[in-house]
Amino acid sequence: MTTLTSAHAGRAILTMCLGVILMVTSDAISKWLVERYHPLQILLLRCLIAAPMLATFITLTRGAHRLRSAKPLVHVLRGLLVVFAAWCFFLALKNLPLDTAVTIGFTAPMFIAAISGPLLKERVGRDRWLAILVGFAGVLVIVRPGAGVFGPEALWPVGAAFFYGLVLVAARFIDVRDDFLTMTFWMSVTPVVFCLPVLFVDWPEPEPLDWVLFPAVAVIATLGTALLSQAFRLAPAAVVAPFDYTALIWASLFGWLIWGTVPSIWTYLGAGVIVACGLYLMFTERRARRLEEMLPDPGRPLP
Repeated sequence: MTTLTSAHAGRAILTMCLGVILMVTSDAISKWLVERYHPLQILLLRCLIAAPMLATFITLTRGAHRLRSAKPLVHVLRGLLVVFAAWCFFLALKNLPLDTAVTIGFTAPMFIAAISGPLLKERVGRDRWLAILVGFAGVLVIVRPGAGVFGPEALWPVGAAFFYGLVLVAARFIDVRDDFLTMTFWMSVTPVVFCLPVLFVDWPEPEPLDWVLFPAVAVIATLGTALLSQAFRLAPAAVVAPFDYTALIWASLFGWLIWGTVPSIWTYLGAGVIVACGLYLMFTERRARRLEEMLPDPGRPLP
């Protein structure tokens, strides 16, 4: 087993932080675009730009055979879930401050923990259910029902987190012969098919800046996803996953610089609860896997 050195850990953490910055930058650009474009129009153009770039890169570096999948139907399902997740998140960006949408999106690990029971037949213990419920209480702290703050738009980032959780859970069914590049390519291609109907709706007149923003968001989102995935390859999830929550810092900064919004104390309190529960679920999962590794293999004879 390879020992994780401080240099490797530092490289993984830096990679994770850079990926987070790029993803929040992509969210900020999308928030700008969603003021005039339909969410699926943004997703369609983003994928139409990213997919050929990925196909060219994969073909030149790994060979065209990497574009094929051993189980394409799994990728098709994940592509449909990506469409639902993006639709919900873009509507959240349109109706909520950037920091609020990003913060509520941190509930994805709670959905993953809850979904893993019925879909993956994994045991979800009482402590995990408690963490899930407390995490969603953090969402209530942010939106504060009854205080005149809560509105239907607060459900959009929750829906995005739910569908994103399904995307991650569905990854467990991807064939082991499909590597990260194959998976990323299919996640860029399949949403195009599901978003094609928006070609027949009214499109706004493009502004000059749009010709820069759409390629930028496609490149930035694709590169950000690649860096996040690479971070998890460089180091265990327990090392790099906590730095995903640095997204709140950048979302708050972009919200203040571009839209002049300042997060309330309730946003930070709710974020603290959600982050704490997400970290608890992550370390609980890690502990459970370590216990499984320590148990003897029932199929192996005792010495």
